[in-house]
Amino acid sequence: MNFEHLVEVNDLANPLQAPLTREELWFGLLCRAEDARAFLPGLEACRIIERHASGLVRDLHFGTTVIRDRVSFETMEWVCFESEANAEHAGGSLTISIEEPEAGALFLRFRYRTTLPEGAGTEDGRYAEFVRSAYHQSDVDTVRVIRMIAESGGLQQ
Repeated sequence: MNFEHLVEVNDLANPLQAPLTREELWFGLLCRAEDARAFLPGLEACRIIERHASGLVRDLHFGTTVIRDRVSFETMEWVCFESEANAEHAGGSLTISIEEPEAGALFLRFRYRTTLPEGAGTEDGRYAEFVRSAYHQSDVDTVRVIRMIAESGGLQQ
């Protein structure tokens, strides 16, 4: 299954919403890479196994299930999470890109690539639609968590 969508970060027409800067948004994405527990319900531990200039390798512990993934990024542009397949997990990838069509109008584009079959109109299709909905909600929550990090002074200017 391939799934892609945008989540608006800054609604420039809403004066009640404090806009995030690109730096705050990037810092929040780095927080998700370094320790994803606030972003992934059920994640008990996030252990960094390797670290290099353009990414890291980590083990995500969901109870007895451990998923290894590789995180790569282009600073201030995108971050990609590629999980390895194992007995409990089929593997796949998520790329989150920052888009700014006009100054201050920030969006996150989420691109999922999984081995889940599409199967429109079938049970596979209904399951894929459920997964898309869960991904979308998780991605909206990602922006909410990044806002909380920014509001708590997570990135000192």
